Amino acid sequence: MAQNLRTPIVCVMGHVDHGKTSLLDRIRGTTIAEREAGLITQHIGATEVPLDVIRRVCGPIFRGETNVPGLLFIDTPGHRAFTTLRARGGALADLAIVVIDINEGFQPQTLEAIEILKRFKTPFVVAANKIDRLSGWNPQPGQPFILSYPKQAEHVKTALDNKIYILIGKLYELGFSSDRYDRVRDFQRNIGVVPLSAKTGEGIPDLLMILMGLAQRFLEKDLEYRAVGPGVGTVLEVKEEVGLGTTLDVILYEGELNVGDTIVVGSLGNPIVTKIRALLKPRPLSEMRAEEKFMQVKKVVAASGIKIAAPGLEGALAGSQIRVAQNNISEVAAQIKSEVDAVRIETESNGILIKADTLGSLEALVNELKKENIQIRRADIGDITKRDVAEVKTIKDPLLSVIVGFDVDVLPDAKEELAGSNIKVFINDVIYQLIEDYKKWVTEQKQLIEKRRYETIIKPARFQILPDCTFRQSKPAVVGVRVMGGVIKTNLDVMREDGAVVGKIKGIQEHSENLSEAATGKEVAVAIDGPIVGRQIKEGDILYIDVPEKHAKIAEQELFESMPIADKEALMAFMEIKRRGNPFWGK
Repeated sequence: MAQNLRTPIVCVMGHVDHGKTSLLDRIRGTTIAEREAGLITQHIGATEVPLDVIRRVCGPIFRGETNVPGLLFIDTPGHRAFTTLRARGGALADLAIVVIDINEGFQPQTLEAIEILKRFKTPFVVAANKIDRLSGWNPQPGQPFILSYPKQAEHVKTALDNKIYILIGKLYELGFSSDRYDRVRDFQRNIGVVPLSAKTGEGIPDLLMILMGLAQRFLEKDLEYRAVGPGVGTVLEVKEEVGLGTTLDVILYEGELNVGDTIVVGSLGNPIVTKIRALLKPRPLSEMRAEEKFMQVKKVVAASGIKIAAPGLEGALAGSQIRVAQNNISEVAAQIKSEVDAVRIETESNGILIKADTLGSLEALVNELKKENIQIRRADIGDITKRDVAEVKTIKDPLLSVIVGFDVDVLPDAKEELAGSNIKVFINDVIYQLIEDYKKWVTEQKQLIEKRRYETIIKPARFQILPDCTFRQSKPAVVGVRVMGGVIKTNLDVMREDGAVVGKIKGIQEHSENLSEAATGKEVAVAIDGPIVGRQIKEGDILYIDVPEKHAKIAEQELFESMPIADKEALMAFMEIKRRGNPFWGK
């Protein structure tokens, strides 16, 4: 059976600086240190650790038989590699390691990684890294955790257990049952947390052992593959290589690739159809001084990482599928095109425009935005262009005049187009952060818009003419008033309690200083053009600012809750006057 099992593909994920690269280096270093020819195989974008090396590194804790031939670790750390590596609409990685700094706990990228794993239903294990930094830790280099832990002082064990309980609690909040791996009985129901140190190598044997167990238990059915037949893989990166031109770094997960095979690969236009000119593998570590970085092979079998040189690969998409086609080129091309088009969406007539560096990261971004009910006008791959900016300029809604870019650049002509525009651009290489930044900005903008709207709406105000404060009877009448509620402003109409409009405020003064407005509690002199004091208005009268019906409706239905009490009272009294003759006024 062993010869039919594909090597499981393992992706390492986690927050920046939590030790993803160090962990990969330690796994590689532990095995490379063996230095025996053929024990470790380097692939493009991946490192293969065979079963006999895992058995040796695990030492006494390796138990039982396994049919899994080893583990293939994806070398590109981080969730970006994970989302780029897609297969048949799911994730290419069979298993994942989520690296968490045991001292810092969950961070934005950790949460993002776990959301992605949850969506793809990928089995994973948590590597609680940096145990060597615990105060008083007594290092046991290269030892399994279960042999290193008993050698620690009691207070160190307690500190470690407390930190692990915090991780277990957070995983529970995210919907996962978990425990320290040596206390887990059923790995299909519980996530194992492996305390380790990428620096000292403690816990690495335990991690490799758990991954082998997970592969054996979960994946036997999925890992069976055809060692022969047309190859299927995922493009990890599109690279320029001196002397070779544009090449593809590919993870092959099914079948085989041969020099001369016809391959179909996704692009922004129609899929590229070309023939493999060369298959390239990295030279073994012992031959690092060789002039050429790569050696050519005639054939490669899954699962492995390989560099493909072929004509016409410009425009190939990282994250797209690559397939060998025989007599079915048009059928394979149609499948690959539909997969690319499914992610490059034009959904809403209104919405934000999003760009990402690869097909996989675009898909992850689209999924997260949809979860937040954020409308997407267009989702596409590549840097932000002048055309993108021109398109967004046509959007009328200021909250949607936005371009969100995941790990992309703004091209120079796009920068020119953006200058002086109201378009907001968000760029980040953490999806979680991008969405948080956009949502925070939207909240701030809504508050600003509401504030401006509040300021432009004419709101009711009532004021009383003070006794013995008539400074001029007419043309205009100048009287002293106290503002009882709301804000009186110049150029607004004045209404009596019987509903009759008697004039317009022409000026407001306080201590001989001109004002444009006066709020509740103020006592000011007001010039009213129209009435004569003693006829249309009298000292002691309560007057109102007359409000257009549309404004009164907005004030009552949308702004009422946020108004001060005196303003609410002024509005209610004003509405009562207006509705005496028309009960439906302002409704």
